[in-house]
Amino acid sequence: MSNFKLYSQYYDLLYKDKDYNVEADYVLTLSKKYKKNINNFLELGCGTGNHAAILCKQGYEVVGLERSPEMVEIAKQKSITNFNPQVADITSFQLDKKFDVAISLFHVISYLTDNNDLISCFKNVHTHLNSDGIFIFDIWYTPAVYFQQPETRIKRLANTEIEIIRLAQSHIHHQTNVVDVNYEVMIKDKKSNISTSIFEKHPMRHFSIPEIELLATHTGFELVHTEEFLTANEPSENTWGVCFVLQKI
Repeated sequence: MSNFKLYSQYYDLLYKDKDYNVEADYVLTLSKKYKKNINNFLELGCGTGNHAAILCKQGYEVVGLERSPEMVEIAKQKSITNFNPQVADITSFQLDKKFDVAISLFHVISYLTDNNDLISCFKNVHTHLNSDGIFIFDIWYTPAVYFQQPETRIKRLANTEIEIIRLAQSHIHHQTNVVDVNYEVMIKDKKSNISTSIFEKHPMRHFSIPEIELLATHTGFELVHTEEFLTANEPSENTWGVCFVLQKI
């Protein structure tokens, strides 16, 4: 999963309009609803540490796992107190520590397109949770993918040094519940006027609720809650991102 290797350096700019405060508060509120006395979080796919920074500021310890060394380096450069970002594979990590809550945001679980990888990831999370610990994550929702269909999207951003245009085009693999998101990222250096293009493919798996429930049961969890990410609405064909709460049993 080396998808972010090249444009990890542009990641924070690409998602500067993402409301990390709202998302972190949402996850924290949901965590407190299902788990009392929370001291620490394990974050799968921590990126450059933007969610973790908010949780740490509120007094929690966060260990972040991220497969991209470039992103981990950026996270470390932010010097976030009580945050320990590590280069690791979320399907095979081993830590000498247990956690109250595991979180995985921004559809990281949807990057696990293989059944064995999913099972390994969930079993590892189960092993690293304290008794009655919870696992909160969001995924692409199958009914919405087929009802809405992925669109071609263009995103333009800039700072004092560079201009970015990102084109995203998708291809659906109906037999495997996977959508290939093909990115072309064009970066222009404002000083030199030199432009560079990066091409990447991000395979994304979408899930139904019964599919996640079966996966949870198979890996030692109970599915305790499902809702639309952020809004808390009931999932529907208009719900692209669905949030799940699993509890360790």
